[in-house]
Amino acid sequence: VVVVYIDEDTGVDAPETAGTNDFPFKSLLGALIHTSKTIPNAEYQTRKSQTGEPAETREEYKPVAKAALKKAKNAHAAHLKKEAKQAELAAKEAEQKAAREAQLEAAKAIKLVEDSSKPATKKIKIKDTTNHRNVRVAVSGWVHRLRQQKNMIFITLRDGTGLLQCILADKLTETYDALTMTLETSITLHGEIKELPAGAHAPGGHELIVDYYTVIGRAPGGDEAITNIVAPDADPQTKYNNRHLTIRGDVASANLKVRAAVVRAFRRSYDDLGLLEVTPPCMVQTMCEGGATLFEFDYYGEKAYLTQSSQLYLETCLPSLGDVFCIQESFRAEKSLTRRHLSEYTHIEAELAFITFDDLLNHLEDMICRTIDYVWNDPQIRAFIQELNEEANREEKKRFEKKEVAEIKHYEFKPPQRPFRRMKYEEAIAWLNEHGIPNEEGEPHKFGDDIAEAAERRMTDILNTPIFLTHFPFELKAFYMKKGPSDPRVTESVDCLMPGVGEIVGGSMRMDDLEELLAAYKREGIPADPYYWFTDQRKYGTTPHGGYGIGLERLLAWITGRWTVKECSLYPRWMGRCTP
Repeated sequence: VVVVYIDEDTGVDAPETAGTNDFPFKSLLGALIHTSKTIPNAEYQTRKSQTGEPAETREEYKPVAKAALKKAKNAHAAHLKKEAKQAELAAKEAEQKAAREAQLEAAKAIKLVEDSSKPATKKIKIKDTTNHRNVRVAVSGWVHRLRQQKNMIFITLRDGTGLLQCILADKLTETYDALTMTLETSITLHGEIKELPAGAHAPGGHELIVDYYTVIGRAPGGDEAITNIVAPDADPQTKYNNRHLTIRGDVASANLKVRAAVVRAFRRSYDDLGLLEVTPPCMVQTMCEGGATLFEFDYYGEKAYLTQSSQLYLETCLPSLGDVFCIQESFRAEKSLTRRHLSEYTHIEAELAFITFDDLLNHLEDMICRTIDYVWNDPQIRAFIQELNEEANREEKKRFEKKEVAEIKHYEFKPPQRPFRRMKYEEAIAWLNEHGIPNEEGEPHKFGDDIAEAAERRMTDILNTPIFLTHFPFELKAFYMKKGPSDPRVTESVDCLMPGVGEIVGGSMRMDDLEELLAAYKREGIPADPYYWFTDQRKYGTTPHGGYGIGLERLLAWITGRWTVKECSLYPRWMGRCTP
C-alpha cells in the first residue's frame, strides 16, 4: 500500500506535491484531490510538525481517523461534482463563443443596400418627428437605450432635441453592426415615422420603422461601456471626473435643459420690462464684495482679479442705456465645500434708475414670478421639472436610508404665489427668538447678528412662503448700499428667501450721494482712486437707483430639487475641482 503523507503545518496542496515524507500535502482533502486518480488505494497519514501536542509527537505521522477520512471523501465527491459542472459550463460557453464568432464572421458578409425604389429621405431632428409622420426620414443621433430580441432590435435614439424609439427587424438585425451594437454608438437611421396604436407607449407617441441605417461611430462595450464608467450608483467624484459622460444621462441633460429655459425666460422677462442686456468685463481691478474672496492674477504685470459681480459696471450704464441687466459668470474664491457654493457661477444682475426701495421689491417680485411662469407654462420644461423633483424624492429616500439626513424632505416645485411676505431684519430676529431658534453660538439672536443660513432656511420653511428679508444692519452689507432714511443703523437691502432653499436673490438701493460714498470708501479702508469711474456716477447727474443679483444655480436647485448647486452647472468649479 502506498502511503501519502500530510503535514498540516508545512505541507502544500498542489498538483506537483509528491505526498512523500519530505514533500507532504497540507490537508487530507488536498491529498485526495491530487492523488485519488493516480494512487486510488493510498493510505493517508498525517501530522502537525510545528503545532502538534504533546510536542514529542510532532515528528511522527499517524494514520488518518476513519471519521475524518469519510468526511474528506464526501467533500472530495462534492468537489468532483463541482468540477464536472464547471467543465460542462466551460464547454457550453466555448460552444456559444464559437457560435457567436461564426455568427459575427458570417455577419461581416451581410451588406445593407438602401432600396433605391423608396422615396428619398428627408433629414430631420427628433423634435420635428411629429410633423413628419408617414414620411420617409433620416434621423441621426446616439443609442440611448438598446434592447435586442430574436430578429428585432429596439433602439431609443437621442439627438439632444428629444428621444425616438426605432425598430430594426429581420435582415437589419443580422449585420455585424447590429450584432455588436452598443450604447452611445452614433448612427443614422432611415425609415418612416409611424404613430403607435392605442395602448402602446413611446416618446412622442410614435416610432421609426427602420429600413436602412449606417453606423457613424461605434462606442466601446465591456469594461469601457458608459454604464460601467458612470454607473447610476457611482460615487459623486467619479461622476464629476466623467462629467462629459454624465451629462448624457436623463437627469443631467434634463437639468441643463431646464437651465437653458430659465435663462431664456429671464431674457424674455427683461425684454418685457424694457431692460437692455449688456456685457461687462470679467477681468477687473476693483472689488465689489470684499477682498477675501477675490481670484487674483497677473495682468501684463499689473494686479487684476476675476469679477465677483458686474454691479458696478451696470450702474455706469444707467445714464446712457437706461435700466440694464447682464447674465455673466462671477467668481468667488471661497474655501467652502458646502453643497450651496461654487467658485464660478452664473450671475443674473440688474440695475434700475429713478426708483425707490419699494419699486425695487415690486420689480423683483414681478421678475421672479414672470420668469417662472414662462418656464412653468412650457409643457416640455414643466415635465422635466416634475420628473426631476420625483427623482429628487427617490434620492432623498436613499439618503435617509443611509442615515445621511435626519428626516425626509419632500420635493414638489410649484410656482410662488404673490404677494411675497416682507419682513425686516429686526422682525426676523424677534421671530427667531420667539420660536426658539438660536444663533450659531447657541444664544438668542440679537441685533447685529449675521443670521446663519440654517436659521434663515428654517424660518422660511416654517412660514412656507417667499420672503423679502429687508433692512439689514449696514455693518453686514457691502460698502455701496444705501442707508435707511429713517434708521441709519440699517441699509435699504433685501434677500429673497424661498421655502426649501433659502436665499436666491440679494439686492439693495445704492448710495447716490457723492460724499456718503467717499465716506464709505474711507470707513472700509478702500482706496477711492481705482473707483473713479464708479464714483463719477454720483458726480455727473446722480439719481436714486438700485439693483440685485440672482445666482442662477441656486435658483435652479430650488426649481429642480437638486441636492447641490453643482448639479446645476455644466462643468462645476469649486475648491479642489477645476476639471474637466
